[in-house]
Amino acid sequence: MIRNVIFDMDGVLVDSEGCIRAACIKMFKNRGLAVTNDDFIPFTGMGENKFIGGVAEKYGLEFSIDMKAEAYALYGEIAGENVVVYEGVRDLIMALKRRGYKLAVASAADHVKVIVNLRCMGLSAAEFDAIVTGNDVTNHKPDPEAFLLACEKLNGNPDESVVIEDALAGCRAAKAANMTCIGVTSTFAQSMLRNAGADYVVEKTADIADVLDTLTP
Repeated sequence: MIRNVIFDMDGVLVDSEGCIRAACIKMFKNRGLAVTNDDFIPFTGMGENKFIGGVAEKYGLEFSIDMKAEAYALYGEIAGENVVVYEGVRDLIMALKRRGYKLAVASAADHVKVIVNLRCMGLSAAEFDAIVTGNDVTNHKPDPEAFLLACEKLNGNPDESVVIEDALAGCRAAKAANMTCIGVTSTFAQSMLRNAGADYVVEKTADIADVLDTLTP
């Protein structure tokens, strides 16, 4: 019986990867580095410290909090026109709330980015029963800490919780938390999500309602 639905954000509720990469590329350019979109791929879903820090390390630059602060400032300036909200996601969230599910966001991104993305969706943190961001945890995905903390905030149990994820690290984190995992093929292929532990795979987030119907008699 599933009572709790825990959403990753990037790649599940919104597509902000292009936007945050553009902001980071500009931030690195301001520091004299010409980085590429592909440089960020290995660090997707691991939180902005790793997302930015991994690329910085590749180019021999020491990561600093100032880098992230500048990238977020740039991100906030361009998010409204560049963050893509997936079709049907807002309606899905409202429908799940009406059906009595407890809803959470558990994102590796920092709080400031999560709030900007929610604003792009026309939502606020108040629409969810719990919000967990990269600022709230010590260990990032594939560690299960974020999902376990979200479950705790929902006063729920892992075996009553389902995680919606697009990233391989997120799928591994969900299974390490002993939660059901629904993978979304917005970032990785079905076979890769399955290999990372996804119990079910859908093409788009709006389709998870059909899967939940099979899990909740």
